[in-house]
Amino acid sequence: MENMSLFEQSFIKGTIVRIMFQNADNFYTVLKVEVLESNEDFDDEATVIGYLPQITEGDTYTFTGKIVAHAKYGKQLSAEKFAKDMPQTKDGIIHYLSSDLFKGIGKKLAKQIVDTLGEDALTQIMNDKEVLTRVPKLSKEKQEMIYQTVSENQAIEKTMIRLNEWGFGPQLAMKIFQFYKEETLPVIEQSPYQLVMDIQGIGFNKADELARKLGIEGSHPERLRAALVFMLEQACLQNGHTYVEDQALLEAAYNILTASHENVDSGLLLNKLTELSEERLVVSDRNRIYMPSLYYAELKTVQVLHRLTASKNELKAFEQSEIMLAIGELEEAFDVTYADKQREALETAMKSRMMILSGGPGTGKTTVIRGIVNLYAELHGLSLDYKDYEGTDFPVAVAAPTGRASKRLSESTGLEATTIHRLIGWTRENKPDDILENDITAKLVIIDEMSMVDTWLMFQLMRAVPNDCQLVFVGDQDQLPSVGPGQVFRDLIDSGIMAQVELAEVYRQQEGSSIIELAHQIKKGQSFDIAARYNDRSFIPCSTDQIPTVINQVVSRAVDKGYNMRDIQVLAPIYKGKAGIRFLNKELQQILNPKEDDKRELEFGDIIYRDGDKVLQLVNRPEDNVFNGDIGEVVGIFMAAENALNKDVVIVDYEGNEVTYTKQELTELTHAYCCSIHKSQGSEFPIVIMPVVRAYYRMLQKNILYTGLTRAKQSLIICGERQAFDDGIKRMGLERMTSFTEHLRSYFFGEDEDTDAGNNEIAVGELTESNMHLVAPMINMDGITPYDYETVDG
Repeated sequence: MENMSLFEQSFIKGTIVRIMFQNADNFYTVLKVEVLESNEDFDDEATVIGYLPQITEGDTYTFTGKIVAHAKYGKQLSAEKFAKDMPQTKDGIIHYLSSDLFKGIGKKLAKQIVDTLGEDALTQIMNDKEVLTRVPKLSKEKQEMIYQTVSENQAIEKTMIRLNEWGFGPQLAMKIFQFYKEETLPVIEQSPYQLVMDIQGIGFNKADELARKLGIEGSHPERLRAALVFMLEQACLQNGHTYVEDQALLEAAYNILTASHENVDSGLLLNKLTELSEERLVVSDRNRIYMPSLYYAELKTVQVLHRLTASKNELKAFEQSEIMLAIGELEEAFDVTYADKQREALETAMKSRMMILSGGPGTGKTTVIRGIVNLYAELHGLSLDYKDYEGTDFPVAVAAPTGRASKRLSESTGLEATTIHRLIGWTRENKPDDILENDITAKLVIIDEMSMVDTWLMFQLMRAVPNDCQLVFVGDQDQLPSVGPGQVFRDLIDSGIMAQVELAEVYRQQEGSSIIELAHQIKKGQSFDIAARYNDRSFIPCSTDQIPTVINQVVSRAVDKGYNMRDIQVLAPIYKGKAGIRFLNKELQQILNPKEDDKRELEFGDIIYRDGDKVLQLVNRPEDNVFNGDIGEVVGIFMAAENALNKDVVIVDYEGNEVTYTKQELTELTHAYCCSIHKSQGSEFPIVIMPVVRAYYRMLQKNILYTGLTRAKQSLIICGERQAFDDGIKRMGLERMTSFTEHLRSYFFGEDEDTDAGNNEIAVGELTESNMHLVAPMINMDGITPYDYETVDG
């Protein structure tokens, strides 16, 4: 944990003694420097930290920045600018040219270059690379490499200095340079708004500020274009829409353009929107404006669903008596008695190409899923033993959007459930707008937790489904919608295009649970007293400032009763503040996994990872079978000198699956003692502690609170302000704008959508699978896929 104290601007001129650490991804570097000159009181050596590319041991640099006092490592210079002092002596130039920067150039060849060109060799090379032809026996390849390396080093310094002058900090400047390389300055000077499209962390206002310095303002075409595209994608990616009405988009773009009190021609803005549509950078349909990828995904998904219903592959027909007999045998085999609605669901699944199974907690959805799988196997004469299918395809696939949800599905069905991403063949190497080519071979596909499936993931899933497949979509429509754009499950239900069975009754085995009773009261809009005490549910009144203390007391009591960190999950809707996820994680780590002499630790940023920590995976890592939302435990921390990777590593156990993370990969992890309600979706925990206070106002909505409390299996503790909870369950949240339902009804029932863009083949007009990769579906999302969305909850 760093304890920083900041002083005046400082500099060190010195020779690099040793590169102690450098992150290959972002060039965050720790250097030991021999001090030649400084305006600070350093000893002969000093530590310099910062985002510093192309640093070479033995060379001399001038670093400018701020002094920081590190609690563990002492006084350091945090560099914001750096400049290399190009060697001026013969020996210095020979050392430079024979360094690791110049592959294949040893001291002998370096000396030959200097002997030929003299002590101003580097200046000559930068001015005219042809001077290297005068060096005997120096190949064309090495001539080009030397020139490019010398030029690139100078370009990096020039670029970083210029970006700093434009107001970009070291980390953001490094990210920009890594994206554009030597083209950084030309690209930005020509089109500063390109930063909004390409660099995560740079929004319209930041780019607009830079554009003003470069003389671009008012109604400049690039400025209008950037505002329109930025506001469209913000609306889709942050609010979950798949389109924005044109007038709303124009108004939002006008507001951001005139925020600095500039005069903007609204007529020119409308013309620019028309141009964007003509260029297919947006899609205009009636008065709606779409991101091309989302428009395409919605319509192509509709076409695939329609193709399945029109498939010439007829379903195998079974007599009613045959189905009822098989259901009776299942009841006897599994010692269960299906209720009428459950029987209806089993029968409907056998007779339908596609079916929706919906219902709240405790209504028996998992029981029905298990029944569908076994009934399908019984009627089709199939084995559910994987050993019987060696070398052939297994006939049933069950999947869910997250790793933890798929694990629960495995436990409920006895089958090897997987994530949807793995089922469709998505890997980390895939780009956000890649269209996958993996085909599902199963004849029965069941997808659980459908409320979490967004528009793009649904499109990818449906592309992989064969014509002779039967589909069952399972979920709770009252839970949170997907983090990514769309509300696929609700739209499927509202469309009425496929058979549906809703389980509404809380079955006998679930009776007595006040948590489930509360969930259904909220679902139906019935009155209740949140402060009433039950054996499995309680409410603790407290203020925002008291939340950490109350949670500490509750967790400590649970630990005293024999519960551990695997049993207890704190869920909060926002990250910032004393009642936020980040602060609560630090507090809970001290209780559930305190510092001990025999426990190893590794510091990364402001997080200390410790043996035994509960951690959360933040992105999909399919090659290691670990996915966004998976929770694991740190089981090993090893320093670089102790392992073959020669890097500091953390090993996390995901219920028997051990995954190794190098230090730079720890950006994929965070502590999981407290996590967001969004991240908990698809999971269940014995004890859930859920703070609810007015400070969370923006995130206090019915579906968020409903989703959070339904994660509790045995005990639910709500702490905070009663009025905040009562107000929250009355707020429905922002209604998402999607056209999925309309498109479905148009295709299946012939309802007229009155589209300006033509007929039902609109999706394949100019925008096809072969040219979709040319259209960026998301701006500012470098390295992030539609499957990695995190909620924007502060």
